[in-house]
Amino acid sequence: MNEQMTTIQTDSIAIADTATSRHTRRRPEVLAPAGNLRSLKTAVDFGADAVYCGGKAFGMRSAPKNFTLEDFEEGARYAHKHGARVYVTCNILPHNDEVAAMREYIGQLAEVGVDALIVTDIGIMMDARRIAPKLELHVSTQAGVTNYGAANALYELGAKRVVLARELDLDAVRDIRANTPDDLDIECFVHGSMCMAFSGRCLLSNYLTGRSGNHGDCAQPCRWKYHVVEEKRPGRFFPVEENGEGTFLFNSQDMNMLGHLDDLIDAGATSLKIEGRAKSAYYVAAVTNAYKTAVDAYMVQRGFEDGQGHTLRPFADRVRRTPAGQPALLGDAARLPGDAPHVVLPQWVLDEPYKVSHREYSTGFYYPEHQVGQNTDRGGYFRDWIVVGEVISYDATTRRVTLMSRNKIEAGQEVEFLMPGREPLRMTVPAGGFLDADGHWVESVNNPAHVFSMPCPEPVTVNAAIRSRARNRTLKAE
Repeated sequence: MNEQMTTIQTDSIAIADTATSRHTRRRPEVLAPAGNLRSLKTAVDFGADAVYCGGKAFGMRSAPKNFTLEDFEEGARYAHKHGARVYVTCNILPHNDEVAAMREYIGQLAEVGVDALIVTDIGIMMDARRIAPKLELHVSTQAGVTNYGAANALYELGAKRVVLARELDLDAVRDIRANTPDDLDIECFVHGSMCMAFSGRCLLSNYLTGRSGNHGDCAQPCRWKYHVVEEKRPGRFFPVEENGEGTFLFNSQDMNMLGHLDDLIDAGATSLKIEGRAKSAYYVAAVTNAYKTAVDAYMVQRGFEDGQGHTLRPFADRVRRTPAGQPALLGDAARLPGDAPHVVLPQWVLDEPYKVSHREYSTGFYYPEHQVGQNTDRGGYFRDWIVVGEVISYDATTRRVTLMSRNKIEAGQEVEFLMPGREPLRMTVPAGGFLDADGHWVESVNNPAHVFSMPCPEPVTVNAAIRSRARNRTLKAE
């Protein structure tokens, strides 16, 4: 951190380097969520560099099925085979009667091949250093890291990574990156649901339902619809007039930083975290694919890689935009408005977040002039697209796709095949081409969880999701 620094100016982008060998990374990490083994494998298949997931206890999401130790072992093998990593959440705020069980659990995780533990509690962090010294320690966003002093203190305690509080803006991310050791990872959320409480520390669910958000069992009462009941008129509801549909007191917008990913990477984020361990495998596939494609575009347009993914120069996580004609500088001077070109993403990539269920989007707290707000007119999700099937196989000779049905498919319907690393294949379903599992002609695909086949002019990959626009485009629950 105190090494003599030099800088390289390339295409109006300043890249920090050191006189000696500086810590560099392969590329910005796309970190995807997984609530079960299927979602983990889907995330890896669709380009995740790492996947975070939780066990049956001690994680901040109890709603998903979560992982057994055997699942972790299989998932780690699959991820490592494909060059990805697996991080396990141990980030609840434990009570006294949970400490011994958590210590035992950490010891079990050390044996199954995962790569890192995500922790919040400092006591658990110290236990993990002793019990599982080979596992990286990542400090959860629940710890509320908002400054470089805290990040450096956690680094001294053994943290390999800090997951920054979601309440920070880009200037704060820049300052933390510029004032922390090069080998401390900076992880930032880029997509998904946001909590109305600071860094997720909320007592509302526990107070109203007895389900603790700090133990992974949040009932999300902040998103419920509220009316007022007057004491002397029980049973009569009065809206607090946000609109005629009701009042949503803390109903936070979702985050979507896809179109601004270059700003966050330029600010120093080394890992880009997608929220959603309680979401479907389809959500994981679509969002991971979009962010991975965006990172690929960043690496090429910033000059780190060519179009085939070959390294042109090592990725440095301290990229700064600087004004034209001025020398490249670090620190405060790097915050001046720059003229480095904005990374341009294909429109199909920018459209992907709108093809999964979501609330109204924002860019979180990264831009003070455009901070996250609340949805005041609805508590449900937008769902413009639905999954209608999953590819089982493709026959290049007959040019037919065999699929497992999820929803109705009929002649004339517009569908898309979502596949890793490429623009979705769009197709109008032809008439007269449906066959059931026995090879009999059928008029349409109208039975969920049954095998069918239909013509498809281009090859598609196994496990590709088949989706179509939804007739009913709103949804009250995920």
